[in-house]
Amino acid sequence: MDTSVPHSARIYDYLLGGKDNFEADRAAAGHITKGSPNLPVSMRANRLFMARMAGRVARVHGIRQFLDIGTGLPTAPNLHEVVQKVDPAARVVYIDNDPIVLVHARALLTSTPQGRAAYLDADLADADTIMRSPEVHDTLDLKQPVLVSLIAMLHFVVDDDRVHAVIRRLMGPLAPGSMLAISTLTADSAPAEVARGVAGYRAQGIPARARTRGQVEALFDGLELLDPGVCPVHRWHPEPDQPGPDDDKVFVYGGVAVKR
Repeated sequence: MDTSVPHSARIYDYLLGGKDNFEADRAAAGHITKGSPNLPVSMRANRLFMARMAGRVARVHGIRQFLDIGTGLPTAPNLHEVVQKVDPAARVVYIDNDPIVLVHARALLTSTPQGRAAYLDADLADADTIMRSPEVHDTLDLKQPVLVSLIAMLHFVVDDDRVHAVIRRLMGPLAPGSMLAISTLTADSAPAEVARGVAGYRAQGIPARARTRGQVEALFDGLELLDPGVCPVHRWHPEPDQPGPDDDKVFVYGGVAVKR
């Protein structure tokens, strides 16, 4: 682990107010937010989307198994905490490729006795390894529905063909009724600010791109999008007591789809 090189998960942690980051991450975050000052607003909205999404698919759709790829550093509430409030027996496999994320996850993301949380060091690009791993097969029953969570991940994969191929490999082995949740960067709401933010990430050696609503919808090809479709994350089933930010301050689309 080279702490002199900024990492997207640790930048995200810093912008959310976390403490598990290094000087290189803080410097990178400062550079990026100079041009995109509302990026922290988007990141907080994205984190709230994750919690609402996980709770809703557990409560409303009965999902009890979760594959969370690109876990990021633990920031309450974490996915297993949300779903195990619905059903203490829910099971989660967390996946990331940053050693510091996995160290913190193993230390902090403790499951209920009835459920289970497992951890896998793997890269999104290696979907076949993920789906064949003992961690996945020992924790999840792939004959039953699983939700695959790709939250704030895909804007770091700039090639659409590569993203589509990864999604097909992840969803292919899963049972009907399984779901895919995505949130990813868009420039539709604030093109100039997002362009500066993307340029800021690239200047730190982190590939990034923004997608249009149509491009995000296309990531769900072959699946059935659930209401309200792809929308800004703060508009996806918002909580009545959770007033959202202005639309032009949220640069992330989110959506959930089911495999029939």
